[in-house]
Amino acid sequence: MKNFSLLLVFISCTSLFGQSLDREFEDLVQAERKGAHKRMAFVTNPNTYNYDVTYHRLRLSVDPTVLQISGEVTTKYIAKENLNSVTFDLSDALDVSSVKQRGVDLTFTRSGNNELIVNLPVQQNTNVLDSLSINYSGAPTSTGFGSFLIDEHNGSPILWTLSEPFGAMEWWPCKQDLVDKVNNIDVYITAPSQYVSVSNGLEQSKIDNLNGTSTTHFKHNYPIPAYLIAIAVSNYQVYNQQGGLGTAASPYFPITNYLYPETATANIASVQVTPNIINFFESVFVPYPFRNEKYGHCQFGWGGGMEHTTVSFMTGGNTGGYTRSLIAHEMGHQWFGDKVTCGSWKDIWLNEGFATYLASMVIQNFDGEAAFTTDKTNMINTITSNTGGAIYLTETEATDVNRIFSSRLTYRKGAMVLNMLRFKLGDTNFFQGLRNYLNDPDLAYGYALTPDLQAHLEATSGISLTEFFNDWVYNQGYPIYNITANNLGNGQAKITINQSQSNASVTFFEMPVPVRLTGAGGQQQDYVLNHTTNGQQFIVNVPFTVTGVVFDPKKDIISKNNTATLSAPSFELDSNIAIYPNPATTLINIEMPNSLTLKKCVVYNALGQKVKDFESNAISVEQLTVGLYTIEIITLEGRVVKKFIKK
Repeated sequence: MKNFSLLLVFISCTSLFGQSLDREFEDLVQAERKGAHKRMAFVTNPNTYNYDVTYHRLRLSVDPTVLQISGEVTTKYIAKENLNSVTFDLSDALDVSSVKQRGVDLTFTRSGNNELIVNLPVQQNTNVLDSLSINYSGAPTSTGFGSFLIDEHNGSPILWTLSEPFGAMEWWPCKQDLVDKVNNIDVYITAPSQYVSVSNGLEQSKIDNLNGTSTTHFKHNYPIPAYLIAIAVSNYQVYNQQGGLGTAASPYFPITNYLYPETATANIASVQVTPNIINFFESVFVPYPFRNEKYGHCQFGWGGGMEHTTVSFMTGGNTGGYTRSLIAHEMGHQWFGDKVTCGSWKDIWLNEGFATYLASMVIQNFDGEAAFTTDKTNMINTITSNTGGAIYLTETEATDVNRIFSSRLTYRKGAMVLNMLRFKLGDTNFFQGLRNYLNDPDLAYGYALTPDLQAHLEATSGISLTEFFNDWVYNQGYPIYNITANNLGNGQAKITINQSQSNASVTFFEMPVPVRLTGAGGQQQDYVLNHTTNGQQFIVNVPFTVTGVVFDPKKDIISKNNTATLSAPSFELDSNIAIYPNPATTLINIEMPNSLTLKKCVVYNALGQKVKDFESNAISVEQLTVGLYTIEIITLEGRVVKKFIKK
């Protein structure tokens, strides 16, 4: 608590900086929340379950001064059952002029429910690959939080898309569930020649059409969900960098930044950190998942950012300048969210909790442990501002966009639960488990659920995490700890840990508990105590007289209103001798400080009859019948009587 008071003084001295960071974080959350807001009423369309998309070619014509799109989208797909028709998700605001299959016009209908239903000339059999080309045009709907928008920056026009999770259908015909990823895409953007076009993957060419327009071709050869396909068009200034650790087996890759000219100087300065962050993530996790293409940033008109695969759309503010935490967060999504994508909105923390924690890891790596502790403290304070709330969403919560993109629970609590898993398992097991999770062929470039993460961390560590996930992921609240330390003399101290809970959904949080004992002249020693029962006592060796006790000095556990006190140096024999386990099956152990000398132990049955005696602190009870017993522990300093149950 003393350390926390000092931290409060530090925070108050830097309150303006802290408020700025919090506003920045809320802007980030708001951008991702906006991307989903209008589309949350959409239910994954069961009429699209009967085929798998393998490829899209998008030929799009746009002008950033006009809210209009026309295009041809060619889709290759495999039938999952015998098909007589194929249904696409497409906004009713867009008109379809033709659908062709190998150059032959097909008939189609519109359901009035944002669907395009294409009638096949003959039945397409199960597992057969075929393709369709759809020509369409119109003004994408832009009420509320639109998926296809035009605006201005400093008097220059800009067009951009943001489709998370179900907005892609508002500007192109697609299948937009959280089940099917497209194996690869080609995107051709035709726009007025004075502008720069942006999309996923690598730019292949830009061809002058000699009519005032140019066509820019992008190719992306990694699996991608429809909501992460994006385009932007404006008078961008392009700034190139290079990323990657650059080994012979894993070469460099380009980092391409598309910047507003009026704020380019500030943003060029801010993106200088990008190669260092992406190289750090590569060294900790696995190589950048889209190394054969690019990474980069594209400036757009909302606060915060959106992790479109290979090119994060980012705001630079009125004066420009991406923040390091925003760069780290959106980049982190390329691993957690883009390579491995949450398979349901109930599991959204697998995207946002990870991206938030990776940004916190950047603080640890670049700024040091003190700054990392401050960041974790700020997250804990936000998380514990309410006594309830789980990371994993209920069915009802998964339809509420504000709950899905909760900065307190999905982002910050998700990040801190990952920190606690790291603390519990150790860095070696934690990071190897994450590497295995990212490389799992059933998950990589696909979708994952929370049990998939748990299974990989358990397999790597050999530790069951069922209770941890039940307490911290599926249920609510946090523990309140009461820590008491006693000097025992002869280089030992006793630490007693009690716990209560903020929410009734959890009866006890099992967790390794970090405790620091301090002494005169700056002496200190840290302990990690495996807290499994309330009132649990630990006798520890300490090479100095304890003058103070600090709970969780590095802020590794979500908790609040904790107390940590040093008891008066009195010697209470009974409280300093413990027996365990109790109940016992084969053996009872007697735990006492080195300052006590054991003479003898005598065991009595429930009738007060002596059963046996021992002169060691390990007592065999295997031959005793089941029932209640009393053990008299006799030391040179006095005697103690305790009860135990033989089971």
